[in-house]
Amino acid sequence: MSPVILAQDIYFTREGRKILTSVSMELMPGSILTLIGPNGAGKSTLVKILLGIEQPDSGTIKRKDGLTVGYMPQRISIDESMPMSVSRFLAIPNRISRDEAINALSLTGVVHLIDHQIHRLSGGEFQRVLLARALVLKPELLVLDEPVQGVDFTGEIELYELIHKVRNQLGCAIIMVSHDLHIVMANTDEVICLNHHVCCSGTPETVKGHPEFLELFGTINPAISLYTHNHNHQHGLDDQGHTHG
Repeated sequence: MSPVILAQDIYFTREGRKILTSVSMELMPGSILTLIGPNGAGKSTLVKILLGIEQPDSGTIKRKDGLTVGYMPQRISIDESMPMSVSRFLAIPNRISRDEAINALSLTGVVHLIDHQIHRLSGGEFQRVLLARALVLKPELLVLDEPVQGVDFTGEIELYELIHKVRNQLGCAIIMVSHDLHIVMANTDEVICLNHHVCCSGTPETVKGHPEFLELFGTINPAISLYTHNHNHQHGLDDQGHTHG
């Protein structure tokens, strides 16, 4: 298989400040890759470069021909005085049918919210709707920027498990940007620790013992990091987000 995205020796400077230095990475089809690092480390900039929104000063980016991308932003503001149903929200900016909206919401377990007003959703419901919006076009690459914002600990676990189920159902590659180390380290295939350069990369078990990771984040609490994803992937989601099969 060829990579969905391949970045080689990326450099990026903004207003005289080095943001990225000699960053290389590849993302294979069906793989979940998580970018971690302190605030200001260049994670969002790297994602923009990978997607072609920003251009690097030097280095190369190769993307699969015709790559379809779904993007879930870290935050989005909607004026509460503006009536906005979930179905209408999913149709911006891509005009989609109600059936397409139902299919996307079914993937994230919230099809029952299709006619609800966006501003009346809970934090967890809104994150699932945001994820559904990113899935409308059934992307080959799903980009998730801090996907568990505004969700409690139990909701975080559920959302990360949902992301796994979506990956298995659609076969898409996923890039996640996260500060949520304790859970995300057990919910990804590969981790890249970024601090303007690639500090370390590899499987979660490899990265969490690396000296540069420990210098940035310290030791992960074993009581929390014992959480692992060991579920059988041969199942689907019903309309309420429950697994079956």
